[in-house]
Formats: sequence, C-alpha cells, structure tokens
Amino acid sequence: MTDGTAGRFAPRLARLRDAMAAQDCDAFLSDHAELIAWISGYTVSETLYRAVIVPKTDNPCFVLRSIDAGPCRSGAWFSDVVTFDDHEEPHGAVADALTARGLADGRIGVDPMSYGHTVATARRLAELLPNARFVLMPGLSDGLRACKFADEIDAIATAAKIADRCMLGLEGQVRPGQTVRDVAAMAAAAQLRLGADDGGPGPILVSGGHGAGGHVDFLHGSGLDRTLMPGDILHAELTPRVGNYGARLMRPVFVGDPPAEALETFHRLVAFQDRQIAAMWPGGTARDVDELLRTAVLAAGLRAEYGNVTGYAMGLYARTPRPSDFSQSFHPAADFILEPGQVFHMYASARGVAVSEIVLVTEAAPRLLTNCPRQPIQG
Repeated sequence: MTDGTAGRFAPRLARLRDAMAAQDCDAFLSDHAELIAWISGYTVSETLYRAVIVPKTDNPCFVLRSIDAGPCRSGAWFSDVVTFDDHEEPHGAVADALTARGLADGRIGVDPMSYGHTVATARRLAELLPNARFVLMPGLSDGLRACKFADEIDAIATAAKIADRCMLGLEGQVRPGQTVRDVAAMAAAAQLRLGADDGGPGPILVSGGHGAGGHVDFLHGSGLDRTLMPGDILHAELTPRVGNYGARLMRPVFVGDPPAEALETFHRLVAFQDRQIAAMWPGGTARDVDELLRTAVLAAGLRAEYGNVTGYAMGLYARTPRPSDFSQSFHPAADFILEPGQVFHMYASARGVAVSEIVLVTEAAPRLLTNCPRQPIQG
C-alpha cells in the first residue's frame, strides 16, 4: 500500500496503543475479525487461526496461512507477514512470531470477548508462552471501533447510497406471479452494478398478507421460492458493503394494492422513529433513545411485546460469524452514552412492516446516511 494509505491507519493504531499503554502492554494480539481488518486493511476467514500482533512501537505483524500471504501483502498497509503451511500449528506460528519479536515474556493484551480468542486458543497460547503475561482487555475489539473516523463514515455513506438506489429500483418491478427469489436476484444484481462488494442483497421475504397478522418474526424468516400474490407484503432489507463497510435499509414492498392496516402501521412507525432519531445527540443515553420508540409502539398496540433491540452499531463487517454488531445496541438496559462518530442501524417493525435508517451521531444534529424516501415501495 502507499504511504498515504498507511497514514489512514495511523490514527487507528494510535487509538489501540493508547489502550495498550493504559494497561502497560508490550503488545496486543488481535484475533477478532473486524479489528484485524480495522488495523491492517485486510480481512481473512478463520479457516485456521490467524492474528495480528501489534507491538508497542514497531509495525504490526500478520500471522496467517501461507496460501493467503499474497492477498495479505497486497491488502495490508504493513509488510511484516509471517505464514504457516496448513499442516503446521497456527498457534505455534503465532507463539514463534511473538518470541522472534522479543515478546515471549512480555505483557500481551488479548480480548477474551473476541470470537477468535476461544478458550482453547487461550490455553494453547499459555502453554506455548509460559513466561508471557496475558492481559485481559474485554470488549476492546469492538470498543475501539465504536466512533468512526472520517474515511469510515465515507465508506458507510457510499454503501448507504447503494441501498437507497437499489431500494428505489424495486419500485414498479415486483408483481404477482414472481417468486421472492426473482426479487432477491434483482436486488443482488443491482447492488453489484452499483459498486457493492458482493451480491448478497440481505433478507428479502414475504412478511405480511394472507394471515401474517401481527407477528414480527418475519425479519428473520425464509422462503425464497414463495410465489408472490396480490396483497402480500415483501420485507426488503438491503445490506450492501463497500470496502467491507456496511449499510442497511428496510422498507416494505406492497404487491398489488397496499393493505390499509399495513399502510397505517408503516406511517405510525415512521412517526415514532422520527422522534427517536431526533433524540440521538451526543451525551444522550441509549436506553432513553430506545424508550422513545419502544414505549410508543407498545402503547399504540402495534405489538404485544417488544423483545428485540431498536438499533445497533454499524460499520466494518469482516469475514465474521456475526451478521449484526450488537456491541452497542438500543434496549431498556443499554447504558452507553452517544458520542460523535457513532453510526447505528435504527429499525422499527410491527404487523408485517418494517422501516430502518442508518444514523450518524454528530455534534450538529443526528444525520441520516440513508436517504430513501420514508415511504413503502409499491411493487
């Protein structure tokens, strides 16, 4: 990578090293997929254990499978890449890399909440490095990335524009007789053409009509081969990523004439969510923001219960087992304070319809990064 690209990662490295210094760490061992990508600029699956070693002063070191060395050297801003063959032990390669850098008896920060840092990994590294002192820094991998830098916000905003255009592109294109798969294919192709990293459109499925009632589990339903019928409501959630930074956008798509109750529910949800988003100022408490929507929806009788969150963190999505980042999410017990630079997917759902936006917290005012009209899509 160029010096300019390396400079883009310097503030991220400085933020991590400030956290390391607070715990007197000689190095930090990152095995959390998003943090690896955030530090290095390169993401790779955990087919076999991989990690980035960040010393107190020197450049980081990537340890990964030899088959991934070429893409890693092209994608990462630093050149120190240590590899192992598939028959070799990955934890042993990481231990050897730490030892070669004089860290075998150092204080090494680790995040026990990283899904890459399993109990087996912790035990094996302790066996291989008996003189090292592993400093637990729980939640650091997500916490460091909570407030986005300008280049990260730009990437999310670009993904949000793709979501807007793709959603509007469904207007007038969804008809009875098509399958849900047909619509998902249209959305996937549009996202790729518009510049998304891949063709996964996100959840697209029938959510209402024909007895769907007030259920809200449609958000995570299935059924791509369902044939659309007049009166169906298609739940469309688009999830484009650009440079691994994601945006999300939900709108209901009405197949045929819109059901009157669904249309009324949608507009009430929008009104409740507008008040919620307007309250997303720095210094606000997440549970207070959550309550504005949750209480209104329940009081209006749109849902009998509200067990899910009303928003969650957005940003970097690496090759990871989690499709949504709940490290900061909005619910009755959420006690984190809103800060400038945080980006959230705020969503509301009831009676087979859903609406969502990407919201950036700023000092000036809450800013929508998605700009699709807050109206249902008429297929």
